[in-house]
This record gives sequence, C-alpha cells and structure tokens, in this order.
Amino acid sequence: MEDMLYLMNSLWVMVSAILVIFMIAGFIMLEAGSTRMKNAGHIAGKTAFTFGLASLVFWAVGFAFIFGDNANFFVGLSNFFYSGAELDLGLSSTVFFVFQLAFAGIAITIALGGFAERAKLSVYVLFTILFSAFVYPVVAHWIWGGGWLAEHGKQDFAGSTVVHLTGAMAALAATILLKPRIGRFNKDGSANAIHGHNQVFTSLGVLILWVGWFGFNAGSTVSVDAGFFGFVALNTQLAAGAGAVAALIISWIVLGKSDIPTILNGALAGLVAITASCAFVDTWAAVVIGLIAGVLVFYGAKLMEKLGIDDPIFALSVHGIPGIWGTLSTGFFATPELATVGQPGLFYGGGFTQLGVQAMGVLASGAFAFVVSFALLFVIKKLLGGLRVSEEEEIMGLDISEHGTYGYPEVFADNQSKAAGK
Repeated sequence: MEDMLYLMNSLWVMVSAILVIFMIAGFIMLEAGSTRMKNAGHIAGKTAFTFGLASLVFWAVGFAFIFGDNANFFVGLSNFFYSGAELDLGLSSTVFFVFQLAFAGIAITIALGGFAERAKLSVYVLFTILFSAFVYPVVAHWIWGGGWLAEHGKQDFAGSTVVHLTGAMAALAATILLKPRIGRFNKDGSANAIHGHNQVFTSLGVLILWVGWFGFNAGSTVSVDAGFFGFVALNTQLAAGAGAVAALIISWIVLGKSDIPTILNGALAGLVAITASCAFVDTWAAVVIGLIAGVLVFYGAKLMEKLGIDDPIFALSVHGIPGIWGTLSTGFFATPELATVGQPGLFYGGGFTQLGVQAMGVLASGAFAFVVSFALLFVIKKLLGGLRVSEEEEIMGLDISEHGTYGYPEVFADNQSKAAGK
C-alpha cells in the first residue's frame, strides 16, 4: 500500500505539473489578445522562451534556494544543479521538482506582463535570469521552504503571495521604470484606452488558465490521500465563478455595459484570491472570496489608470490586489478543522493572530519583491543604456523591430503595399 500510494502521488503531481506548465499557453493567448496585433508574435515568442530560460535557472539555483538543506531564515543552501536526489516527500522527488519548476515559470510570466509592448528583448532575458534566481526563490523559501514566515504559520497553500503577489510587484517595478506606452496618457493625465486586438484569444487564454489552475491548486496537495484534492478543486471552481459574476455585475452597474475584459479578469481574480486559501476555508467562504476579488479587480484597474500606471495585461489588478486579498482572507475564514498551518481565522474564534501573520507576509514579501526587482531593473537599465525600445521601434511594433517579422505578416504586408501605392 505504501508503494502504491507513492506511485499514485507521483502520478497525480506529474499530471498537475503538466496542467500548470500548460498555463503558459493560456498566458500566451491572454497577453497576445490583450495587446496590439503588431506585438502579437513577440508576446508569444518571448513568453515561451522566458519559461524555458527560467527552467534552467530554477534547475541551477532556484530549487536549492527554496528547498535546500543547510537552510537559514533567508534561503536554502544545497541541491544546486539538481540531479534527482531523493527527498522524503511521499512521492518522486523529480516529479516534485518539475511541479515546483512550473510555479517558478508562472511567477516570471506574471512579472513580465508589466514589460509588454515597450521593453527590449534583452531586458526580458536578463530580468528572467535575475528574478528566477534572487527574487522568487527567496519569497518561496520564506513561506514554503521552512523560512521565517513559515515559522510564524503563514498560510499560502498554492501561492497567492509566493507566485502572484511576487510576480505583480516585479511587474509594478517594471511599469514604473519603463513608463507608459506611447499614447496611453495625455499631458493632462487623462487616459486613452489601448484595446487588445483579439478578445477571442483573451477568452481562450483565460479558459486555459482556469483549467490549469486545478493543477495549480488541487495539485498542491501533492497527495491523493483521502481525495482532499477534490475539495480544493471545488473551492477553486466556486471562487472563479463568483469572481466572474461579481465583475460582470459591477461593470454593468458602473459602466452600463457588461465589459468582456472585466468579466474575464474577474474570473482570474477569483482564482488568484482562492489560491492561498483553497485548502483552509469552507465552500461558502470560497464564494465570498471570489465575489470580493471580482469587485476588487474592477476598481483595481481603475486605480492603476488614475495613478498613471500603464499595466497592459492587468498584472497588478488581477494578480497583485486579489493576491493581497486572497492572502488576507485566510485570516478571516480559515476553519479550525482545515487550518493545518497556522491558526483559525477571525470569524472562527482565532482572533487577529492569523490575520496579523498574513498581513506581515504580504508586506514583507511584497516589499522584498518590489525593491529587489526595482534595483535589478535599474542596474539592467544602466548596463543596456535603457530598458525601452526607441519610439520608432515601439510605433512599428516589437514583432518587426525585435524579430524581423510580424506575427500577422499578411495584414502588415498589405498595409505596407497600400502605403507605398502598390
């Protein structure tokens, strides 16, 4: 029975890892659809490439910094260039490694959303290496690898803080240093909408991410024992649905129309928010968490616009603000029966203890991710003589300026022919 459980756990986590890796396809569709046609090929190509690059960095140092032995409160210090050494996990250690690698890939993909449509390809390359080595693994060790936040009982089952908030804070640093895209804001501070070129791509991307999230959350049980992954999956689905419904309603009330990007972002916000709490709360609480996230994502996008922050794929309003809310939510809703880490929440007689730990985790992790990402990007800016492509290159599109061909060559070839009078 022990051998059978080992094999079943390994198979379940491997399937979950594949689902999480397939979320990269969702991000490609989501980001390409949310940006302009002239950048679609660039968005798709750099997303696939940076995932591959992040995988190599995770193999070399990331896994060691998170889960290595000889650890201190800050990072682990063994298993560099991981070669398959067995760990006492109740499943194949190499499968666990691949699963964790997939999470690291999602974190950098979220972070790079803040660079969209204006950053040099070389900036993507350098920042992917540095973030995957010195930002994500540190926060992950603090919470998942036995670091100082884990010792305080920080609850983050599948990564509202570790993955989503960390990635969003890096995206915030990038948007500040890169400054808005040409034409996004007027001199008086008023905003101009820059619409994505394909809402069908965006919708398909969200659905792929939604399915992949079952690997993200339910797979984080890393076990089939007692079928608990089914309960985690149920909470995940309920929060996603509630987020989409809340976003539709709030956009309809405020805008007079049911805005499609808002609805899609609402579903993602519900998923981001429930990621921390999916194993710690009852189903009714999952619905509440999703509903609040759906409202927050709408007003979060409005806030970013008011602050003059150009966030093309809503990394901050989808992954940042709901990531904070999802992390704090366990401090309210974690039940005594499910709180296998930390304490029950405020609404279950636990007082403010767990809520305080969650808030501390948000502040420490968010600040670390932002400050270090900002510093790394500032150094990259000095080394490369700037983070941003030239105005001419931005106007023509990064497909042609960075890669020499368009993602939609027929469309742009026809436009160039018409412009030349042919």
